[in-house]
Amino acid sequence: MAVVRLSNVSKRYPGAAAWSVDGVSFSVADGEFLVLLGPSGCGKSTTLRMVAGLESITSGELSIDGRVVNHVAAMDRDIAMVFQSYALYPHMTVAENLAFGLRRRKVDATQIAERVRAVADSLGLGELLQRKPHALSGGQRQRVALGRALVREPKVFLFDEPLSNLDATLRVSTRNELVRLHHRLGATMIYVTHDQVEAMTMGQRILVMNRGRLVQIGKPLEVYQQPVDAFVARFLGSPPMNLLKARIGCHGDRRWAECGGARLALDRWSGTDLGGNGGVLVGIRPEELRLLPPSHEGDQVLRGNVSGVQLLGAETLVMVDLDGGAGEVTARVERDIQPCFDERVALGFVPGALHVFHGGTEKAILPSAPH
Repeated sequence: MAVVRLSNVSKRYPGAAAWSVDGVSFSVADGEFLVLLGPSGCGKSTTLRMVAGLESITSGELSIDGRVVNHVAAMDRDIAMVFQSYALYPHMTVAENLAFGLRRRKVDATQIAERVRAVADSLGLGELLQRKPHALSGGQRQRVALGRALVREPKVFLFDEPLSNLDATLRVSTRNELVRLHHRLGATMIYVTHDQVEAMTMGQRILVMNRGRLVQIGKPLEVYQQPVDAFVARFLGSPPMNLLKARIGCHGDRRWAECGGARLALDRWSGTDLGGNGGVLVGIRPEELRLLPPSHEGDQVLRGNVSGVQLLGAETLVMVDLDGGAGEVTARVERDIQPCFDERVALGFVPGALHVFHGGTEKAILPSAPH
């Protein structure tokens, strides 16, 4: 396997007004499964293609196992890539598709047969080796594309949204297959997706990109629980974090975020933390909100009217239009809770559930460290 390192790597296409990838630096450890996550157009696929050698690097340095490969041809990097499109040869059988790359490299025929059979059996393709792609389902075609990469036994595996064309059920099962495969091979893998569920469930670390730049990198739960800015808070999570505009107010010795008539205590933040900000964004994850009777008293309560209910079977999503034009929030509650449309409700939460972001830069404002 291999260590992949990008140092201030950038990409700008001729005539483009902006950088597609702007000064990205990160390392992928030997045997690590790293997920590049972000919206369409954020530069994640371009970054992956630069690692693969399919795109040139405008500036910066890319190394694999300590060897700088900026100008090394794709075929000489010992990398295998699985694309969103299956890219199978329609006139070849599954066995011939799997063996194609090895034949190009003039691998011994006996070794080719052994590798093809081993990979086919591991992916459940053993009975399909003589079929052609038109006789396969979408999931089977994707497994053939995956097998074509595996059979080469490369240093690094690259995946560019390989599950996007699969239906929901097949996407889940194939996702689990990839995770098991990684554990079995201990391979270095870089996986690109815009699907935060894939990122959370597959990656040992997540790298979030936006507008060509690296925004945050860390373990999935760390990024989910401690987003560095409002973009990450919105993007990671389904439904995303509720973000409400608020003003900082003081009542006695306590500081509050005043939002739509509600006062939310900011006891974990000092005046230095908040820096005298007049305006902030207060964030609360949907699963941290709890429905309360509308008569419930207290400051740590948001009030409003139910504007929508989504029954998901295992849980219920309740949308609430808050008083004072503060906006709409979504609460994830137990499946048996099904309030009526326009019903008056109160929403409570534990103080530790609050996140605070600067109203202008939208960067996270971290609370004071406990003494």
